[in-house]
This record gives sequence, C-alpha cells and structure tokens, in this order.
Amino acid sequence: MTEERVFMMGEFAARFPTDRRYGRNHMWARQGDRRWRFGFTAYAVRLLQDVYFLDWSVIPGTAVEERDEIGSIESKKAESDLYAPLSGELICLNEQLLQDPSTINVDKYGAGWLFEMVGPGDNLLTVDEYLEHLEAVWEVTQRTIKGQLNQ
Repeated sequence: MTEERVFMMGEFAARFPTDRRYGRNHMWARQGDRRWRFGFTAYAVRLLQDVYFLDWSVIPGTAVEERDEIGSIESKKAESDLYAPLSGELICLNEQLLQDPSTINVDKYGAGWLFEMVGPGDNLLTVDEYLEHLEAVWEVTQRTIKGQLNQ
C-alpha cells in the first residue's frame, strides 16, 4: 500500500500518494519509462465534483509549453480549461475518459488518469511542497466557493 499525505478541505480529507509529483494546477504526475502520466488530484476532484464532460484541444504528438491550453472539463460545479503542467510532448490521451469521464470521480489515481507527456518534470512539486501550496491557496479557494454558493 502506498504511503499518503492528507489535506483537510473542511471536513473532507483529500489524500495524496507520496509516490507521485504534483503540479500547481492540481494534477498528479507519476513517472514511468521516460514519460509522465497525469491525472487530477483529490483536491481538484473534490472541487469539481461529478465530472461529466472532457474534451481535448490537442492530439498525441503535439509539442506544448507549460501552461498551454490542452483541453476543457465540465462538472457539476465548474467548467474549466485544462493546461499543460510542463513543457514537452503530449504523447497519449486516456481515450476511455472521452466515453466515460466519470472514472475520474471514482478512480482518480488509477484508471482516471488524463494523459501522458514526455518532458522534464523540474517544476513539479513533492507531495509536501504541494501540501504547502494548498495551505497557501485554501483560504482564497474557500472564499471563492462560498461566493459561488451565494450566487
């Protein structure tokens, strides 16, 4: 069993495996054979809630720069553009998610992975650095959520 760290989002415990790296855009990254596999963290999935639509604006073989728009996602709570977590080549998309993106909700660290890239992971955070990042943004996130609930 993989060790994990926990970040409390109010009463909800968001869990983060320690065998991965993390992007400030709330994606996890797991390194394999010269490639990185990316997916949404528990934090992102909790904020999105019930993902039901995923679309890619890139195809495998596309070179991207960090923060380039690569797709979009829709859920019960939000619509959002997706951005490349690092510079490199996007080499593979999880095609099964196009048919059923709800897998992201139930298996975010497994079958709910999003895409794979080749590139340096120098800008990716350790789990502890990511938790520090979450602490820094959590207050603003809570205000944003509460503001949305009052609209």
